Amino acid sequence: MSTIAWVIPRLIEGSGGHRTILQHAYALEQAGYQCPIYIEGTGNQAKAAATVERLFGNRFLSVRFGWDEIQPADLVMATIWYSAAIVRDLPFNCYKGYFVQDYEAMFNPMGDAYLSAENSYRYGLTPITIGSWLKHELANRFKVPAFHINFGVDNRIYHPLNIDRELSVCFIYQPDKPRRCSRFGVEALGIVKHNRPEVNIYLYGSPPSEKGDIWYEHEHLGLLKLEDCNALYNRCAVGLCLSSSNPSRIPFEMMAAGLPVVEFWRENNLYDIPPDAVSLSEQTPESLAKNILRLLADNDERERMSRAGVTFMSDRPLQDESEGFKTCVKSILEGQKPKLVVTPPLYDRPPISAEGYGMTLPTNIRKRLVLPANANLNSLPIPIRGILGWGARTARKLFLNH
Repeated sequence: MSTIAWVIPRLIEGSGGHRTILQHAYALEQAGYQCPIYIEGTGNQAKAAATVERLFGNRFLSVRFGWDEIQPADLVMATIWYSAAIVRDLPFNCYKGYFVQDYEAMFNPMGDAYLSAENSYRYGLTPITIGSWLKHELANRFKVPAFHINFGVDNRIYHPLNIDRELSVCFIYQPDKPRRCSRFGVEALGIVKHNRPEVNIYLYGSPPSEKGDIWYEHEHLGLLKLEDCNALYNRCAVGLCLSSSNPSRIPFEMMAAGLPVVEFWRENNLYDIPPDAVSLSEQTPESLAKNILRLLADNDERERMSRAGVTFMSDRPLQDESEGFKTCVKSILEGQKPKLVVTPPLYDRPPISAEGYGMTLPTNIRKRLVLPANANLNSLPIPIRGILGWGARTARKLFLNH
Protein backbone atom coordinates (compact mmCIF):
# COMPACT_ATOMS: atom_id res chain seq x y z
CA MET A 1 0.00 0.00 0.00
CA SER A 2 0.95 3.67 -0.16
CA THR A 3 3.50 5.41 2.04
CA ILE A 4 2.22 8.40 4.04
CA ALA A 5 4.97 10.39 5.76
CA TRP A 6 4.07 12.58 8.75
CA VAL A 7 5.98 15.77 9.58
CA ILE A 8 5.12 16.49 13.22
CA PRO A 9 6.25 19.08 15.80
CA ARG A 10 8.49 18.32 18.76
CA LEU A 11 6.90 15.94 21.23
CA ILE A 12 5.00 17.38 24.20
CA GLU A 13 3.91 14.90 26.85
CA GLY A 14 0.15 14.89 27.28
CA SER A 15 -0.47 16.99 24.16
CA GLY A 16 -3.94 16.41 22.74
CA GLY A 17 -2.80 17.62 19.33
CA HIS A 18 0.00 15.06 19.19
CA ARG A 19 -2.33 12.34 20.42
CA THR A 20 -4.77 13.07 17.59
CA ILE A 21 -2.03 13.14 14.93
CA LEU A 22 -0.54 9.86 16.11
CA GLN A 23 -3.92 8.14 16.52
CA HIS A 24 -4.74 8.79 12.88
CA ALA A 25 -1.26 7.85 11.68
CA TYR A 26 -1.42 4.63 13.71
CA ALA A 27 -4.89 3.76 12.35
CA LEU A 28 -3.53 4.16 8.82
CA GLU A 29 -0.50 1.99 9.62
CA GLN A 30 -2.78 -0.67 11.10
CA ALA A 31 -4.80 -0.54 7.86
CA GLY A 32 -1.69 -1.42 5.86
CA TYR A 33 -0.23 1.96 4.95
CA GLN A 34 3.40 2.71 5.73
CA CYS A 35 3.52 5.77 8.01
CA PRO A 36 7.05 6.99 8.76
CA ILE A 37 7.05 9.69 11.44
CA TYR A 38 9.46 12.63 11.27
CA ILE A 39 9.70 14.54 14.57
CA GLU A 40 10.90 18.13 14.74
CA GLY A 41 14.30 18.63 16.37
CA THR A 42 17.00 16.26 17.48
CA GLY A 43 17.00 13.17 19.66
CA ASN A 44 18.29 9.67 20.08
CA GLN A 45 17.34 8.01 16.79
CA ALA A 46 17.60 4.53 18.29
CA LYS A 47 14.99 5.44 20.91
CA ALA A 48 12.67 7.53 18.71
CA ALA A 49 9.96 4.88 18.27
CA ALA A 50 10.12 3.91 21.94
CA THR A 51 9.78 7.56 22.97
CA VAL A 52 6.60 7.97 20.94
CA GLU A 53 5.23 4.73 22.40
CA ARG A 54 6.09 5.77 25.96
CA LEU A 55 4.43 9.18 25.62
CA PHE A 56 1.40 8.29 23.49
CA GLY A 57 1.04 4.51 23.45
CA ASN A 58 1.50 3.93 19.70
CA ARG A 59 4.38 1.84 18.33
CA PHE A 60 5.31 2.82 14.77
CA LEU A 61 7.59 0.92 12.43
CA SER A 62 9.60 4.00 11.45
CA VAL A 63 10.21 7.08 13.60
CA ARG A 64 13.02 9.59 13.13
CA PHE A 65 14.03 12.89 14.65
CA GLY A 66 14.60 15.74 12.19
CA TRP A 67 12.93 17.10 9.09
CA ASP A 68 16.06 17.33 6.94
CA GLU A 69 16.00 13.87 5.38
CA ILE A 70 12.39 13.12 4.54
CA GLN A 71 12.36 10.14 2.20
CA PRO A 72 10.15 9.89 -0.92
CA ALA A 73 6.55 8.96 -0.13
CA ASP A 74 3.21 8.89 -1.93
CA LEU A 75 1.74 11.48 0.44
CA VAL A 76 3.46 13.75 2.95
CA MET A 77 1.33 15.30 5.68
CA ALA A 78 2.14 18.64 7.33
CA THR A 79 0.73 18.93 10.85
CA ILE A 80 1.76 22.40 12.09
CA TRP A 81 1.96 25.70 10.26
CA TYR A 82 5.74 25.87 9.90
CA SER A 83 5.89 22.29 8.62
CA ALA A 84 3.69 23.29 5.66
CA ALA A 85 6.59 25.04 3.91
CA ILE A 86 8.78 21.97 4.49
CA VAL A 87 6.20 19.82 2.72
CA ARG A 88 5.64 22.40 -0.01
CA ASP A 89 9.35 22.45 -0.87
CA LEU A 90 10.06 18.71 -0.87
CA PRO A 91 12.43 17.76 -3.72
CA PHE A 92 10.35 14.79 -4.91
CA ASN A 93 6.90 14.46 -6.47
CA CYS A 94 4.13 13.43 -4.10
CA TYR A 95 0.69 14.37 -2.90
CA LYS A 96 0.90 17.01 -0.18
CA GLY A 97 -1.60 17.14 2.67
CA TYR A 98 -2.06 19.40 5.68
CA PHE A 99 -3.78 18.13 8.82
CA VAL A 100 -5.22 21.32 10.35
CA GLN A 101 -6.33 20.99 13.97
CA ASP A 102 -6.59 24.69 14.79
CA TYR A 103 -6.32 28.15 13.30
CA GLU A 104 -2.73 28.36 14.44
CA ALA A 105 -2.25 31.98 13.40
CA MET A 106 -4.29 32.82 16.51
CA PHE A 107 -1.59 31.30 18.70
CA ASN A 108 0.56 34.37 17.98
CA PRO A 109 0.21 38.14 18.43
CA MET A 110 -0.67 39.94 15.21
CA GLY A 111 2.63 40.22 13.36
CA ASP A 112 5.14 38.13 11.44
CA ALA A 113 4.28 34.77 13.01
CA TYR A 114 0.52 35.35 12.68
CA LEU A 115 0.82 36.20 8.99
CA SER A 116 3.29 33.36 8.34
CA ALA A 117 0.85 30.88 9.87
CA GLU A 118 -1.94 32.25 7.68
CA ASN A 119 0.31 31.97 4.63
CA SER A 120 0.70 28.25 5.30
CA TYR A 121 -2.88 27.74 4.12
CA ARG A 122 -1.97 29.24 0.74
CA TYR A 123 0.81 26.83 -0.20
CA GLY A 124 -1.38 24.54 -2.28
CA LEU A 125 -1.44 21.65 0.19
CA THR A 126 -4.73 19.75 0.54
CA PRO A 127 -6.14 20.40 4.03
CA ILE A 128 -7.96 17.93 6.23
CA THR A 129 -9.55 19.84 9.11
CA ILE A 130 -10.86 18.51 12.38
CA GLY A 131 -14.30 20.03 12.79
CA SER A 132 -16.42 22.15 10.46
CA TRP A 133 -15.39 25.60 11.66
CA LEU A 134 -11.86 25.28 10.28
CA LYS A 135 -13.24 24.10 6.94
CA HIS A 136 -15.51 27.16 6.94
CA GLU A 137 -12.64 29.44 7.96
CA LEU A 138 -10.26 28.29 5.20
CA ALA A 139 -13.00 28.63 2.60
CA ASN A 140 -14.21 32.00 3.86
CA ARG A 141 -10.81 33.66 4.37
CA PHE A 142 -8.69 32.12 1.64
CA LYS A 143 -11.08 30.38 -0.78
CA VAL A 144 -9.22 27.15 0.09
CA PRO A 145 -11.42 24.02 0.02
CA ALA A 146 -10.76 21.33 2.62
CA PHE A 147 -11.79 17.83 3.55
CA HIS A 148 -12.97 17.59 7.15
CA ILE A 149 -13.69 15.05 9.87
CA ASN A 150 -15.98 15.37 12.89
CA PHE A 151 -14.77 15.33 16.48
CA GLY A 152 -15.03 11.80 17.83
CA VAL A 153 -14.45 10.29 21.26
CA ASP A 154 -13.29 6.95 22.56
CA ASN A 155 -16.55 5.63 24.01
CA ARG A 156 -14.61 2.88 25.77
CA ILE A 157 -13.18 5.62 27.99
CA TYR A 158 -15.79 8.38 27.96
CA HIS A 159 -19.26 7.15 28.90
CA PRO A 160 -21.79 7.50 31.74
CA LEU A 161 -21.06 5.73 35.01
CA ASN A 162 -23.62 4.60 37.54
CA ILE A 163 -22.61 7.13 40.19
CA ASP A 164 -24.35 10.10 41.81
CA ARG A 165 -23.39 13.58 40.70
CA GLU A 166 -22.38 16.18 43.26
CA LEU A 167 -22.99 19.92 43.10
CA SER A 168 -19.66 20.78 41.52
CA VAL A 169 -18.04 22.31 38.44
CA CYS A 170 -14.90 21.07 36.70
CA PHE A 171 -12.77 23.38 34.55
CA ILE A 172 -10.02 22.38 32.12
CA TYR A 173 -7.42 24.86 33.34
CA GLN A 174 -4.40 25.32 31.07
CA PRO A 175 -2.78 28.70 31.78
CA ASP A 176 0.09 27.93 29.39
CA LYS A 177 -2.39 27.99 26.47
CA PRO A 178 -3.77 31.53 26.02
CA ARG A 179 -6.52 30.26 23.69
CA ARG A 180 -8.02 28.31 26.63
CA CYS A 181 -8.77 31.60 28.45
CA SER A 182 -7.84 30.41 31.92
CA ARG A 183 -8.32 33.83 33.51
CA PHE A 184 -11.92 34.15 32.30
CA GLY A 185 -12.65 30.68 33.64
CA VAL A 186 -11.06 31.37 37.02
CA GLU A 187 -12.93 34.65 37.47
CA ALA A 188 -16.24 33.11 36.34
CA LEU A 189 -15.86 30.33 38.89
CA GLY A 190 -14.99 32.92 41.53
CA ILE A 191 -18.38 34.54 40.91
CA VAL A 192 -20.03 31.11 41.12
CA LYS A 193 -18.27 30.41 44.42
CA HIS A 194 -19.28 33.85 45.74
CA ASN A 195 -22.94 33.14 44.99
CA ARG A 196 -22.95 29.44 45.86
CA PRO A 197 -20.20 28.75 48.44
CA GLU A 198 -21.33 25.13 48.77
CA VAL A 199 -20.43 24.34 45.15
CA ASN A 200 -17.15 22.43 44.76
CA ILE A 201 -14.73 23.74 42.14
CA TYR A 202 -12.28 21.33 40.46
CA LEU A 203 -9.45 22.47 38.21
CA TYR A 204 -7.44 20.00 36.14
CA GLY A 205 -5.29 19.75 33.02
CA SER A 206 -2.07 21.37 34.26
CA PRO A 207 0.44 20.92 37.09
CA PRO A 208 -0.83 22.38 40.40
CA SER A 209 2.46 24.26 40.73
CA GLU A 210 1.42 26.43 37.76
CA LYS A 211 -2.02 27.43 39.01
CA GLY A 212 -1.15 31.05 39.90
CA ASP A 213 -3.53 33.39 41.74
CA ILE A 214 -6.82 31.65 42.50
CA TRP A 215 -8.55 33.54 45.26
CA TYR A 216 -11.27 31.12 46.39
CA GLU A 217 -11.56 27.61 47.75
CA HIS A 218 -11.01 24.97 45.07
CA GLU A 219 -9.23 21.69 44.41
CA HIS A 220 -6.57 21.41 41.72
CA LEU A 221 -6.42 17.82 40.49
CA GLY A 222 -3.41 18.28 38.19
CA LEU A 223 -2.82 16.19 35.09
CA LEU A 224 -5.34 13.34 35.06
CA LYS A 225 -5.33 10.01 33.30
CA LEU A 226 -8.08 9.66 30.69
CA GLU A 227 -10.11 7.27 32.83
CA ASP A 228 -9.88 9.71 35.74
CA CYS A 229 -11.19 12.48 33.48
CA ASN A 230 -14.25 10.37 32.73
CA ALA A 231 -14.79 9.74 36.45
CA LEU A 232 -14.58 13.51 37.07
CA TYR A 233 -17.07 14.24 34.29
CA ASN A 234 -19.49 11.74 35.84
CA ARG A 235 -19.07 13.26 39.29
CA CYS A 236 -19.69 16.91 38.41
CA ALA A 237 -22.89 18.80 37.62
CA VAL A 238 -21.42 21.20 35.03
CA GLY A 239 -18.27 21.21 32.92
CA LEU A 240 -16.50 24.41 31.84
CA CYS A 241 -14.19 24.36 28.82
CA LEU A 242 -13.21 27.55 27.01
CA SER A 243 -11.89 27.82 23.47
CA SER A 244 -11.22 31.05 21.61
CA SER A 245 -10.02 29.17 18.51
CA ASN A 246 -11.05 25.72 17.25
CA PRO A 247 -13.02 23.81 19.90
CA SER A 248 -11.10 21.57 22.22
CA ARG A 249 -11.85 17.85 22.15
CA ILE A 250 -12.75 18.17 25.86
CA PRO A 251 -16.39 19.33 25.45
CA PHE A 252 -17.11 16.32 23.25
CA GLU A 253 -15.60 13.98 25.85
CA MET A 254 -17.66 15.72 28.55
CA MET A 255 -20.80 15.22 26.47
CA ALA A 256 -20.03 11.53 25.98
CA ALA A 257 -19.86 11.20 29.78
CA GLY A 258 -23.22 12.94 30.16
CA LEU A 259 -21.82 16.20 31.57
CA PRO A 260 -23.61 19.46 30.61
CA VAL A 261 -21.07 21.90 29.18
CA VAL A 262 -20.67 25.69 29.24
CA GLU A 263 -18.55 27.38 26.55
CA PHE A 264 -18.12 30.70 24.73
CA TRP A 265 -20.64 31.88 22.15
CA ARG A 266 -18.14 32.72 19.44
CA GLU A 267 -18.06 31.86 15.75
CA ASN A 268 -15.37 29.22 16.35
CA ASN A 269 -17.83 27.22 18.47
CA LEU A 270 -20.97 27.62 16.36
CA TYR A 271 -20.13 25.05 13.66
CA ASP A 272 -19.39 21.97 15.78
CA ILE A 273 -21.20 22.42 19.12
CA PRO A 274 -24.75 21.01 19.48
CA PRO A 275 -27.24 23.40 21.13
CA ASP A 276 -29.07 20.71 23.13
CA ALA A 277 -26.02 19.51 25.07
CA VAL A 278 -23.89 22.66 25.41
CA SER A 279 -24.88 26.15 26.51
CA LEU A 280 -22.86 29.00 25.04
CA SER A 281 -22.25 32.27 26.90
CA GLU A 282 -21.15 35.74 25.94
CA GLN A 283 -17.38 36.03 26.27
CA THR A 284 -17.32 37.58 29.74
CA PRO A 285 -16.69 35.99 33.14
CA GLU A 286 -20.03 37.36 34.32
CA SER A 287 -21.94 35.65 31.50
CA LEU A 288 -20.12 32.37 32.04
CA ALA A 289 -20.93 32.56 35.75
CA LYS A 290 -24.60 33.38 35.09
CA ASN A 291 -24.87 30.38 32.79
CA ILE A 292 -23.22 28.01 35.26
CA LEU A 293 -25.38 29.28 38.13
CA ARG A 294 -28.47 28.88 35.94
CA LEU A 295 -27.65 25.23 35.29
CA LEU A 296 -26.70 24.50 38.90
CA ALA A 297 -30.17 25.70 39.90
CA ASP A 298 -32.02 23.62 37.28
CA ASN A 299 -31.65 19.88 37.76
CA ASP A 300 -34.18 19.07 35.02
CA GLU A 301 -32.27 21.12 32.45
CA ARG A 302 -28.99 19.45 33.42
CA GLU A 303 -30.55 16.00 33.03
CA ARG A 304 -31.97 16.96 29.63
CA MET A 305 -28.58 18.27 28.46
CA SER A 306 -26.87 15.16 29.82
CA ARG A 307 -29.08 12.85 27.77
CA ALA A 308 -28.66 15.01 24.68
CA GLY A 309 -24.87 14.96 24.98
CA VAL A 310 -24.70 11.19 25.32
CA THR A 311 -27.01 10.76 22.33
CA PHE A 312 -25.04 13.21 20.17
CA MET A 313 -21.70 11.56 20.89
CA SER A 314 -23.01 8.00 20.56
CA ASP A 315 -23.01 8.65 16.81
CA ARG A 316 -19.43 9.94 16.85
CA PRO A 317 -17.11 7.22 18.14
CA LEU A 318 -13.39 7.64 17.65
CA GLN A 319 -13.46 4.77 15.15
CA ASP A 320 -15.71 6.84 12.87
CA GLU A 321 -13.32 9.79 13.12
CA SER A 322 -10.44 7.51 12.14
CA GLU A 323 -12.45 6.01 9.27
CA GLY A 324 -13.30 9.51 8.10
CA PHE A 325 -9.64 10.43 8.10
CA LYS A 326 -8.79 7.30 6.09
CA THR A 327 -11.46 8.27 3.55
CA CYS A 328 -9.94 11.75 3.20
CA VAL A 329 -6.46 10.27 2.73
CA LYS A 330 -7.73 7.83 0.13
CA SER A 331 -9.37 10.70 -1.76
CA ILE A 332 -6.09 12.66 -1.80
CA LEU A 333 -4.14 9.62 -3.01
CA GLU A 334 -6.69 9.19 -5.81
CA GLY A 335 -6.11 12.77 -6.91
CA GLN A 336 -9.49 14.06 -5.76
CA LYS A 337 -9.87 17.66 -4.61
CA PRO A 338 -12.26 18.84 -1.89
CA LYS A 339 -15.13 21.09 -2.96
CA LEU A 340 -15.52 24.71 -1.89
CA VAL A 341 -18.87 24.63 -0.10
CA VAL A 342 -20.75 26.79 2.40
CA THR A 343 -20.85 25.18 5.86
CA PRO A 344 -23.89 26.18 7.97
CA PRO A 345 -23.55 26.66 11.75
CA LEU A 346 -24.83 23.88 14.01
CA TYR A 347 -25.53 26.04 17.08
CA ASP A 348 -28.67 28.13 16.52
CA ARG A 349 -29.39 29.76 19.88
CA PRO A 350 -28.53 33.20 21.27
CA PRO A 351 -25.84 33.46 23.93
CA ILE A 352 -26.49 33.60 27.65
CA SER A 353 -25.68 37.18 28.59
CA ALA A 354 -25.11 38.86 31.95
CA GLU A 355 -25.16 42.46 30.76
CA GLY A 356 -25.05 44.76 33.78
CA TYR A 357 -24.66 41.87 36.21
CA GLY A 358 -21.13 42.91 37.13
CA MET A 359 -22.39 46.05 38.86
CA THR A 360 -24.17 43.91 41.46
CA LEU A 361 -20.95 42.15 42.49
CA PRO A 362 -18.77 43.21 45.43
CA THR A 363 -16.13 45.83 44.66
CA ASN A 364 -13.19 43.45 45.10
CA ILE A 365 -14.62 41.05 42.48
CA ARG A 366 -15.54 43.86 40.07
CA LYS A 367 -11.99 45.15 40.32
CA ARG A 368 -10.55 41.75 39.44
CA LEU A 369 -12.71 41.57 36.33
CA VAL A 370 -11.37 44.81 34.82
CA LEU A 371 -7.70 44.76 35.79
CA PRO A 372 -5.27 43.80 32.99
CA ALA A 373 -3.37 40.54 33.27
CA ASN A 374 -0.14 42.42 33.98
CA ALA A 375 -1.62 44.53 36.79
CA ASN A 376 0.71 43.04 39.42
CA LEU A 377 3.73 43.73 37.22
CA ASN A 378 2.64 47.33 36.68
CA SER A 379 2.39 47.83 40.44
CA LEU A 380 6.10 47.09 40.95
CA PRO A 381 8.62 49.92 41.44
CA ILE A 382 9.98 51.33 38.18
CA PRO A 383 13.57 50.00 38.67
CA ILE A 384 12.30 46.44 39.16
CA ARG A 385 10.01 46.73 36.12
CA GLY A 386 13.02 47.94 34.14
CA ILE A 387 15.14 44.94 35.14
CA LEU A 388 12.34 42.51 34.28
CA GLY A 389 11.80 44.21 30.93
CA TRP A 390 15.52 44.04 30.13
CA GLY A 391 15.52 40.32 30.96
CA ALA A 392 12.53 39.65 28.71
CA ARG A 393 14.09 41.55 25.79
CA THR A 394 17.40 39.73 26.24
CA ALA A 395 15.69 36.33 26.28
CA ARG A 396 13.76 37.27 23.13
CA LYS A 397 16.97 38.16 21.30
CA LEU A 398 18.66 34.93 22.41
CA PHE A 399 15.90 32.49 21.56
CA LEU A 400 13.87 34.03 18.73
CA ASN A 401 14.96 34.38 15.11
CA HIS A 402 14.03 38.05 14.91
